[in-house]
Amino acid sequence: QVQLVESGGGLVQAGGSLRLSCAASGRTFSATVMGWLRQAPGKEREFVAAINWSGGNIYYADSVKGRFTISRDNAKNTVYLQMNSLKPEDTAVYYCAARPTTGGSWYRIGSYDYWGQGTQVTVSS
Repeated sequence: QVQLVESGGGLVQAGGSLRLSCAASGRTFSATVMGWLRQAPGKEREFVAAINWSGGNIYYADSVKGRFTISRDNAKNTVYLQMNSLKPEDTAVYYCAARPTTGGSWYRIGSYDYWGQGTQVTVSS
C-alpha cells in the first residue's frame, strides 16, 4: 500500500500562485508514476499532470500547460505541483495519485491505484 497526503491548498486570487505537495509513505516503490488530478463541483474528476520516477517523462492537461509545473523529490518521497497564473476555472479539489507502472495512458483516471484525501484550491475572480 502507498499512503498519500496532500497539502498546500487554499484560497487565492486570479493570477496568483499556489504550490501543492504530496508526501508518499509505505510501499513507495509502487509509486512509479505520480500524478495530480482534480474535481470541480458538479464535474468529473480530470487529469492535471503526471511524472515518472526519474522525472524524465511528464505529461500535462492542455488546460494547465505553461502554467503548472509538476516535479518530484524522491529522497523526500514527495511530488509537487506549482500552479501559476491561476484562473477561477482551476477551482477544484486536487488529488494526488500514484500508479505502479508506466504502461497505458497516464491520463486515464482509473489507472491510478492509490489516492490522497484531496486538498481544496479556490481561485477567486
